[in-house]
Amino acid sequence: MAENNPFGFDPEDIDRVVREAGEELRELKGRIFAFLDQPVAAPQQSQPKPRPETTGDAGDGVWVVYTADAGGVARVDQVYPSELEALRSLKGNTDPARSARFLPFGMSVSVLDRQADSPTE
Repeated sequence: MAENNPFGFDPEDIDRVVREAGEELRELKGRIFAFLDQPVAAPQQSQPKPRPETTGDAGDGVWVVYTADAGGVARVDQVYPSELEALRSLKGNTDPARSARFLPFGMSVSVLDRQADSPTE
């Protein structure tokens, strides 16, 4: 028996362990496939309320480059169809009274007027 049991176990122990491991693996495989076959439930997350589309989101308007004088009255210098074009025109701008804004169609230019006591942008 010393030749059969040099490490404290015999070949029958190895056969038993391998057989039990095989049975457990088959059982685990069955559980995994059963789990994968189940329909996936949607996670319970609160959806943010959709905000209404604004005129700016819809793109119904123009981008204007304007200058506000010392009294805060705005005067439109140029009108552009996109923000990129308006910002490109201000690339070398050093005048703090000159800037670009989106102006929805039907909106008066007077909304761009600055208050006399507010700092320039």
